[in-house]
Amino acid sequence: MPRHWRFAIRRIRISASKVRVLAVAYRQVLQHDGFSIEDEHSLTLAGFLVFADPPTPDAGTSLAALHRDGVQVKILTGDNELVARHICAEVGLEDPVIVLGDELEKMSDTALGHMAEQATVFARVSPMQKLRIILALKRRGHVVGYMGDGINDAPSLHSADVGISVAYATDVARDAAEIILLKPGLGILHRGIIEGRRASANVLKHLLMGMSSNFGNMFSMAGASAFLPFLPMLSTQILLNNFLYDTAQITIPSDNVDDVYIRSPQRWDMRLIRNFMIFIGPISSIYDFLTFYVLLHFFHAGEALFHTGWFVESLATQTLVLFVIRTMGNPLRSRPSTPLAITTVLIVLIGGLLPFSPLAKFLGFTPLPGPYFLFLAVSTVTYLLLVEVVKRRLFGSLAAQPARSASML
Repeated sequence: MPRHWRFAIRRIRISASKVRVLAVAYRQVLQHDGFSIEDEHSLTLAGFLVFADPPTPDAGTSLAALHRDGVQVKILTGDNELVARHICAEVGLEDPVIVLGDELEKMSDTALGHMAEQATVFARVSPMQKLRIILALKRRGHVVGYMGDGINDAPSLHSADVGISVAYATDVARDAAEIILLKPGLGILHRGIIEGRRASANVLKHLLMGMSSNFGNMFSMAGASAFLPFLPMLSTQILLNNFLYDTAQITIPSDNVDDVYIRSPQRWDMRLIRNFMIFIGPISSIYDFLTFYVLLHFFHAGEALFHTGWFVESLATQTLVLFVIRTMGNPLRSRPSTPLAITTVLIVLIGGLLPFSPLAKFLGFTPLPGPYFLFLAVSTVTYLLLVEVVKRRLFGSLAAQPARSASML
């Protein structure tokens, strides 16, 4: 009778050295309809297949950088605790708290949430246990990122706040992820987190600047319309003011960001934006009304002079205030980026020179008297100082608390 070779492959682990080994054995058997595990006896060992999956060279430094910047790194693995402990030692995670999948099965969701915050490694966990860990951390207020590349990682990638996969991952994992890393190594992940925080900080500057100045301008316009016999500002002048004001903000994405914002996770706090509008906006209006009073009672301004004076004052104050609100700390110690400084100062200079340019008559402007610029300088400086005082109080009492963050690997 024809004989067939029966091969058996058994997986074993040399756990302490994180090496995976497949043992290959064989024997000759008679041909029959089906084979089962009962046929696997009296085998001859053919040899071993050894697999090693070492960490990337930058893993240790990247994990240290993530920890320094407020990202908790946790390892969820189906391997046993010996393999996980060896990997942790290789990447610099000394004496990690390890929880096994069997222990998770006995925990309630509440207990799991507490344990998920304390533990560093979860070993011998199933895909559904990984999902439970992610959901437990989210319930406790963490922003969770999960990194995986297999089919079984799809539920966790989908449920995490940010699902991260890699270019060589399975199609299912890539489809479930929000971010796909095209380069190997955790360093690119760390750089992405820092760039995200920098972008978030600059978006916040834009929101604070826009909400406070727009609220103040509308309040000033409504108030001035109640007692002036003419429009406080012509429609073309309003459009030009907004155009120059928006142009000054084009370079905000290039601005430098305080280390305090970069080095820890931040959450959006709408109370901060709301209170910035409520408190900074009226300060802008107070100085607008002061400008109205000075123009009418000291310079006896007509319609054209009033329009010109308020245009220049409004543009100067709402543009230069960016130097104050762009940082949580002292604006004299936190330097803006060169493009931002140039565009902001240039826009203010353009606004001050427009009344003396050939375009003045087409825009409804008239040259301003010299003493008005002295008033403008004093009022702008005091306005920025007052905004700085209020800003520090708002940031001190309402600044967002650092967001607790967990990155799953």
